[in-house]
Amino acid sequence: MALDGIVIASMAHEMRSRLVGGRISKIAQPEPDELMLTVKNQKDTWKLLISAGASLPLIYFTEETKPNPATAPGFCMLLRKHIGNGRILSVTQPGLERILRIEIEHLDEMGDLCRKYLIVELMGKHSNIIFTDDSDRIIDSIKHISLQVSSVREVLPGRPYFIPETSHKLNPLTVTEEEFCSTVCQAPQPTAKAIYMNLTGLSPVMAEEICYRASLDSAAPVQALDEPSRTHLYRTFSLLMDEVREASFVPNIVYHGEEPLEFAALPLQMYAETDRAETFNCMSRVLELYYAQKNTITRIRQKSSELRRIVQTALERNRKKYDLQLKQQKDTEKREKYRIYGELIQSFGYGLEGGEKVLVAQNYYDDNKEISIPLDPTMTAQENAVKYFDRYQKLKRTHEALLTLLEETKAEIDHLESVQTSLDIALLEEDLVQIKAELQESGYIKKHGGDRKKVKITSKPFHYISSDGFHIYVGKNNYQNEELTFGLATGNDWWFHAKGIPGSHVIVKTEGKELPDRVYEEAGALAAYYSAGRDAAKVEVDYIQKKQIKKPAGTKPGFVIYHTNYSLMATPSLAGLTVVK
Repeated sequence: MALDGIVIASMAHEMRSRLVGGRISKIAQPEPDELMLTVKNQKDTWKLLISAGASLPLIYFTEETKPNPATAPGFCMLLRKHIGNGRILSVTQPGLERILRIEIEHLDEMGDLCRKYLIVELMGKHSNIIFTDDSDRIIDSIKHISLQVSSVREVLPGRPYFIPETSHKLNPLTVTEEEFCSTVCQAPQPTAKAIYMNLTGLSPVMAEEICYRASLDSAAPVQALDEPSRTHLYRTFSLLMDEVREASFVPNIVYHGEEPLEFAALPLQMYAETDRAETFNCMSRVLELYYAQKNTITRIRQKSSELRRIVQTALERNRKKYDLQLKQQKDTEKREKYRIYGELIQSFGYGLEGGEKVLVAQNYYDDNKEISIPLDPTMTAQENAVKYFDRYQKLKRTHEALLTLLEETKAEIDHLESVQTSLDIALLEEDLVQIKAELQESGYIKKHGGDRKKVKITSKPFHYISSDGFHIYVGKNNYQNEELTFGLATGNDWWFHAKGIPGSHVIVKTEGKELPDRVYEEAGALAAYYSAGRDAAKVEVDYIQKKQIKKPAGTKPGFVIYHTNYSLMATPSLAGLTVVK
């Protein structure tokens, strides 16, 4: 989710509590569209990162220090001249716009007190950082926008600063019920879209949340709502705006498993049943962590793209091979017919004189039903029988060979699908090292000279603690699955795995204790989540004590067999579990 007006309101509240009364001690411009302000306020020092990047505009407090260019850019030098050592008087947000206005008091060249404004506009590709005087005249900006670029507003030194009225949206903080019903509820749009298209600063996610809290279908036409539903929608919206006005912010990130799904300044109740939310004490931490984790996942997916391509290519090749082998296997089903033909010719062909094209005989393998057997008229009865026996033997040999080939190809497909699942759950670059090693070991990636030296393995299995305090381990790949099952687990520990589909081995350490029912459910949910069925509503999970698990000699890593298992139906989830870092 992008920064909306509510997230900006939360940041404004956070900035007021930390910056108002403080002095700007350092101003840096680490990137062409970024500023870093260091503010000292009593005993505390705060670093505020402001980015006007078109793809990812951001503002948040950070403890990191970014390298700066050897020569400061002109905009940075201008700010140092005017507001270096300036005192921050206020941080305001006009309405619920995605704009922050930082008021700064400083001494001019004559030693007189004057005020300037640093205005941060966080509006996607239109984001900017604008520096104005106390009469709202632009002194400079981090991006210059001429009339050739925008016909709506020039952002150039000497021009007046104003917020362009381009969308004519209502202010959510001041809109009345009458205005809401006459504008939002009369829009020819679905309910959620009508909310965020007609009210300033509300994102599609927050509009969906309002509909969820009001128990209304967000996709239904808003004009179809009856009067009580419209009133209920407005009151639900108004209660949410009260939380904004009262600064009752609860910064949080919603996770789908280990992957960050959304962030918000208010609780997103619509995700409560399906995903987990982690709350934080400030919006800055949410923004910094969310985008860092998103960038990590994006980077991992980019780095794993070559491995994915190799696995996908091998899978397609093996699936085609398997389909062809199945077709050939089906063709061998007629082998028994040829054996019966041969035997019936030997039994009833003694009366043939030669030159016949068909032998009509009673099939004693099928209740003596009459059967017509094609003959080669140029051959004797015995020669025809031998011909059918030869066909039978050839198809029998093919059938037996194909049984082995089908088993090998299916094992290869299962192995590649398990590797594909390992790539799906990889979260760190270290997780890819073992997957690459496994593909090299299987011959899908050639080992080069530099690959022969031993690579240090730092990736570790997922580690959780159940609601009842039991330690649960989840393998991230086949090597870890094997190590967990045959290295970490002891005889009475419990082993879980999604039934019939690729997935992780899940080990519950019992420490000699009986497991409560809830632990079985949580471990089953883990096994379902870390499997190819993680997006299904329910997944069947096998579980069994480790001492019943066997590994056949010569099989792929992570492959096991078992017989006397139990099964349960689990919803893929990480609910109720504590992550051990």
